[in-house]
Amino acid sequence: MTYNKISLSSYIFVGSMLFGLFFGAGNLIFPVHMGQEAGTNILPVIAGFLLTGVGLPFLGVIAIGFSQCDDLYELSSRVHPGYALFLTIALNLTIGPIFALPRLGSVSYEIGLSPYIEPAHQTIALLVFTAIFFIVALIFSLKPNKILLWIGKILNPLFLMFLAVLIIVAFIHPMGQGHLHAAQGAYTTSPFFHGFTEGYNTMDALASLVFGVIVIDTLRNLGLSTPSEMTMGALKSGIIAVVLMCIIYTCLTYIGAYSSNQFAVSANGGIALAQIADHYLGTAGAILLAIIVTLACLKTSIGLITACSDIFHKMFPNGISYEKYVFIFTFISFVVSNVGLTEIISLAVPVLMFLYPLCITLIILTFLSPIFRHDRSIYVITTIFTAIAALGDALNSTPAVIKGSAIVQNILGLYHSYIPFFDIGMGWTIPALIGLIIGIIFCIKNNIFSRPKF
Repeated sequence: MTYNKISLSSYIFVGSMLFGLFFGAGNLIFPVHMGQEAGTNILPVIAGFLLTGVGLPFLGVIAIGFSQCDDLYELSSRVHPGYALFLTIALNLTIGPIFALPRLGSVSYEIGLSPYIEPAHQTIALLVFTAIFFIVALIFSLKPNKILLWIGKILNPLFLMFLAVLIIVAFIHPMGQGHLHAAQGAYTTSPFFHGFTEGYNTMDALASLVFGVIVIDTLRNLGLSTPSEMTMGALKSGIIAVVLMCIIYTCLTYIGAYSSNQFAVSANGGIALAQIADHYLGTAGAILLAIIVTLACLKTSIGLITACSDIFHKMFPNGISYEKYVFIFTFISFVVSNVGLTEIISLAVPVLMFLYPLCITLIILTFLSPIFRHDRSIYVITTIFTAIAALGDALNSTPAVIKGSAIVQNILGLYHSYIPFFDIGMGWTIPALIGLIIGIIFCIKNNIFSRPKF
């Protein structure tokens, strides 16, 4: 069987599209802020961050092709149809109009315009900017068949070109001659695992289970047809996106680390990026950064609006049209984006701490599935154990007003006492493994492994 039905340039454009879909708001701001706090522990922090910020999204895209499922709903139905409905809706609302999409509009404003607006006018300026931003995203999203052209061939190459200018300048003249300060906070005791959980904030592993469908559909439109060709095509395109993401994440993290020689640790990476661009290029830097951020956030917004609208329309085909979902999700994103960047990030963390483990285990089980003959019991048992533990991680990340309540403190006390790695935000790992082992024992007992493959 041949895997050469489409040209190398086509794979490059699909890889560019995939990178463009992933690399949006969090991908710019979190590495910079992380670098400021990581300091001398920057290498283990980057390693942990790349695992969840690059490795898991890559596996998520490949999993969609490997599973031969049409979308996330079909894939997660291997656990249970009811669970599939919950996970698909929760994930798409999280990466869509509730958190990720509003964050894209807020980041564009925070970095590109906010530093030059008087405090008294910030609210109205954010309102006007996000209105324009989401109107543009809506216009592009109404033509989903053009997504390879808009993102892979136009917006993403422009974004990479402008970002390269800032990165090159920053590395030629590193602040403090490249000196690294001591690590701060959680980065002093468990840098790798803290970097690992920071990768959650990009939301890319969640988005991969949605963007993977876009990649498969694009490859199908380019001429690939069999499951093997789809998997190999997704692999080749994914490698291009992975290489770009690893390089840029590493560069941004180091730039953030060096900036600690000049600036105090910022409230978020958006503020830090604005300070860095102004330091190197002054007014030109502000304009350059505004272009970089707007392009990054716009292309990801188009992808998210398109993907979320498409999957909701497919799940509820007798409901409203794709175009109406585009308008609804865009409007909700516009409203939520006016809450502000820092607030959006703080509210998103508990949700991510719950959903990420569920998606990680689903991706892993997808690749293991042929071994245990796609038996539902392993999916169900592993998911139940993971969800119980992930709920504790989510509660532990809630704002102080919730976390400080007596009932939550009592619940967290149980997790601290009985769940390994809970203190570093990785409490789900051992329960998930236990659930998998119990599921395997159940399969052995019921002779699942001796049944013919299908």
